[in-house]
Amino acid sequence: MKKIIITALLFLSGIAFSQVAIGKSAVSNSSVSLEFATGNRGMILPWVTAASSVSGAVDGTLVYDITDKKVKYRKSGSWIDMSVDLTGIVSTLLQDTKTELASARVAIGSSPATDPTPGILVLTDTNKAMVLPKMASPHLNIINPSAGMMAYDTAAHQLAVFNGTVWSFWKP
Repeated sequence: MKKIIITALLFLSGIAFSQVAIGKSAVSNSSVSLEFATGNRGMILPWVTAASSVSGAVDGTLVYDITDKKVKYRKSGSWIDMSVDLTGIVSTLLQDTKTELASARVAIGSSPATDPTPGILVLTDTNKAMVLPKMASPHLNIINPSAGMMAYDTAAHQLAVFNGTVWSFWKP
């Protein structure tokens, strides 16, 4: 009985203070909620028919708008375009035959079960951040990028965003 209780407590403590590493064994430090391994891979954002039709989006939400063929983020209640080029291309063949599960949601952080923030992937920590996939020159090293993909360029120290045709780059 003692072993079951100890195992259950360890499991619950892991959920209560969750940090997730994808493609690696652990996150790099305690200020990270979600971290990706380095390599020639990016993260693909959720595709939406139109950013303006997303209900309940909060500031900081990132999406790929398949109507405008642009990566957008929510800032001060408005959608901001992150794709400078207007020639984006996207094939929705992979998702056209699928039915969306409106309640699908993954939350990572200190209060995943009680955080009401809408979204597909919600990082609930208020003192931790997500670390994007990092690589030198993603526009040269990601062999077959998908529309809505993003990564951090370690050579140029900037965010790289792919709209389906060309990469856009954002530097602080």
